[in-house]
Amino acid sequence: MRRADRLFALVQLIRGRRLSTAAWLAQRLEVSLRTVYRDVADLQHQGVPIEGEAGVGYRMRAGFDLPPLMFSTDEARALVAAVRLAQPRLDAELGAAAEAALGKILAVLPPATRAAAEALALYAPDVALDPATRARLTVLRGAIEGRNKLRFAYRDLKDADSRRTVRPLGCFFWGQVWTLAAWCEARSSFRSFRVDRIGELTVLDERFRDEPGRTLADLQRRYADDAG
Repeated sequence: MRRADRLFALVQLIRGRRLSTAAWLAQRLEVSLRTVYRDVADLQHQGVPIEGEAGVGYRMRAGFDLPPLMFSTDEARALVAAVRLAQPRLDAELGAAAEAALGKILAVLPPATRAAAEALALYAPDVALDPATRARLTVLRGAIEGRNKLRFAYRDLKDADSRRTVRPLGCFFWGQVWTLAAWCEARSSFRSFRVDRIGELTVLDERFRDEPGRTLADLQRRYADDAG
């Protein structure tokens, strides 16, 4: 890896975490600790607002951004592939935003790179999400971002009806269906709900905070433990 590329990657890694130790950075970049210390010192000398010190960790001061960088042909193709795969599976609002973002990126690429990216022969057929499911995904995403509790009617795979009040944590796509991962207040446990089986849906004014044992990270650890 060229040093310029390594310095850029170093900045991106530090920006992406609250605190990054030199050991973690060295492992990700596949360099020595001494190289990390030297690179960080050089970046600080150039005016990049990296705070911290060796033995403690590094973080980026808020508000720092990098000037726009050009994408390689493969990177541009990867972006096109990602949007093509995701767009048919997203709610309408997010799908439109993905298409708009891709258009802005392609517009500033050199003509040859743009042409190569747009000619990528990789497509994803429309999964034909029904309008009601797409609409629910928009509502669910808003509730997750706003950390609002939800109340809804639900019919499970055995056609048993129930009403649930939940803390929405995340939406997951499983190749055919979307599910909502949530902490169910009635069951005092994590539950997954098929979005296409959610009925009457209300976003409550009541907000929730992270509590130990009830977060998305806790649920993901449980998935990892079950898989192991």
